[in-house]
Amino acid sequence: MSKKSNKIKKTAKSKPKEIKKELDVNTEEQIQKEKDKFLRLFAEFENYKKRTNKERIELFSTASQELMTSLLPVLDDFDRAEQEFTKNKENELFKGVSLIQNKFADTLKSKGLKLIEIKKGDVFNADDHEAVTQIPAPNDKLKGKIIDVIEKGYLLGEKVIRYPKVVIGK
Repeated sequence: MSKKSNKIKKTAKSKPKEIKKELDVNTEEQIQKEKDKFLRLFAEFENYKKRTNKERIELFSTASQELMTSLLPVLDDFDRAEQEFTKNKENELFKGVSLIQNKFADTLKSKGLKLIEIKKGDVFNADDHEAVTQIPAPNDKLKGKIIDVIEKGYLLGEKVIRYPKVVIGK
């Protein structure tokens, strides 16, 4: 055989090995790409499930927000009635109204309503309180602080449904 035919035989024999290596590398790359796509898709789906579950829980916890908001003035009226009864000291009437008020408040608490606790003298924060007005502070210690609470604030779950309305000192 001639040198030329030997060379052709050698290249013909080596070509399938090179082609096989290239195919192996290409298939490995494709498999890695497909695995990566699958993992990303799986992660996106898991995030979607978590997000929809969270939204569903929030929807259930705040589904009664409109009803609770409309009942808050009734709670305020009970507070006013309690203040008036304590002035007049009509014991039997006070006890009856107090029982109804406690039962009503407990029912709303069981449905997720919470009172936002604030006191006179607390520092005013525009993110947490709604300032109705400013009046001159009786002393320097009350400047920029809450002097009076006009209306109580409430949370439904973790969401504020009514900010407390306050008077602050200037």
